[in-house]
Amino acid sequence: MIASLLSWFTDAETWAGESGIGNRLLEHLWYTLATMVVAMVLAVPAGLWVGHTGHARWLVTVANSLRAVPTLGLLLAASLWLRTLPGDLAYVVPSIAVLALLAIPPVLAGTYGGIEAVDPAARDAAYGVGMRGRQVLWQVEVPNALPLILSGVRSAVLQVVATATIAAIVGLGGLGRFIIDGLALSDYAQAGGGALLVAVLALALEGLLALVQRRLVSPGLSGRPVGGSRKDDEDAPREEPGESTVDLRTPA
Repeated sequence: MIASLLSWFTDAETWAGESGIGNRLLEHLWYTLATMVVAMVLAVPAGLWVGHTGHARWLVTVANSLRAVPTLGLLLAASLWLRTLPGDLAYVVPSIAVLALLAIPPVLAGTYGGIEAVDPAARDAAYGVGMRGRQVLWQVEVPNALPLILSGVRSAVLQVVATATIAAIVGLGGLGRFIIDGLALSDYAQAGGGALLVAVLALALEGLLALVQRRLVSPGLSGRPVGGSRKDDEDAPREEPGESTVDLRTPA
């Protein structure tokens, strides 16, 4: 199997044309980006509002219940319902709509959870210095909630990258075409190569988003040291139990 995979990856035809790896990879990335834009436009404002005001928490529960919906069945139903759309829209629109429904729950839950988890003392202090509600949201709550917000986005991206492969069943492009076409033709090298490409893409995006989160999140919120080093802590003198560092001796 490994020899077949190597042969498939080293074949020039595998990389050339519209059905080549390069073009399929770009398609997969475009579908993922379009899906995440739709999901974030809907989920992030809703999560900020629910977390900031405390109203309509049922939205988060309803969104989480969407995870139980069978993605493949919903995708086929949406494709049949929207098949009258012209050209490529007949499979692009339902696929992105279904993938967005899959991405909304983690983004919404992460945004709401991050805002909800902000220390109430920080809010009270912000209101105490005269900040209004919107200023408290954007200058206090969002910066403190950023780790959880970005964690929700990262989780959604991984789910979309993995699930977008099954959208090839209804005619969508992307890396899923290698898996679906390979299984249909009993070309297991092609199917295995497509699965490997999806896994590598997911890991690459996870690493990239982890770096972005590291750049955006304050070290104090991410748990990273903001000064000094662990060695400095180890070299610092330690007080033994029962000992005091205060000199109680009276001068002679």
